[in-house]
Amino acid sequence: MSDRDTRHKQSMQKLKSHVDDKVAAATEQRGLMMVFTGNGKGKTTAAWGTVTRALGYGYRVGVIQFIKGQWECGERERLIEDPNLEVAIMGTGFTWETQNRETDTAACREVWVEAERMLADPEVYLVVLDEITYMLKFGYLDIETVRRAIENRPAEQSVIITGRNAHRDLLAMADTVTEMQEVRHAFNAGVQARRGIDY
Repeated sequence: MSDRDTRHKQSMQKLKSHVDDKVAAATEQRGLMMVFTGNGKGKTTAAWGTVTRALGYGYRVGVIQFIKGQWECGERERLIEDPNLEVAIMGTGFTWETQNRETDTAACREVWVEAERMLADPEVYLVVLDEITYMLKFGYLDIETVRRAIENRPAEQSVIITGRNAHRDLLAMADTVTEMQEVRHAFNAGVQARRGIDY
């Protein structure tokens, strides 16, 4: 065995020992709260990936889409026939298109009722609050209402929150926070969003 192979084996043995220790220490069983935030692309896509995973095991999943709901969504189109998936959509689309705070607030609060129902249902294994960060930023929902619903959810239920500029209280509550950072985005170079890739 070469010196490089020997060093590699020793390094992998050390890594395995570290991973085994972490696995052994992880003894708590409960639902998680995850936040996918940052200015990079892929937050909603990551959430839909987790939705697919949960559905793959036969779990019930609820998705609330606060902004992109009226837009085409390939993941939603593919999964919507699954009887374990429920999707509720805020009926106004992008807030920069509507430019009407009153109707946007009403639409947000209407779909939030569905979110509260899902967050209170012990049969729902995963709830995704897609782009809810904007609802808090624009004042359509207050943080205390959202925080209370998440904190009082069933112990086995997991929640995913997506969107830029996640509220500090949500970040503090979260078990896992992933920040997606933009390095380069094709749209900024004049490339149109591509069906089946971007949405």
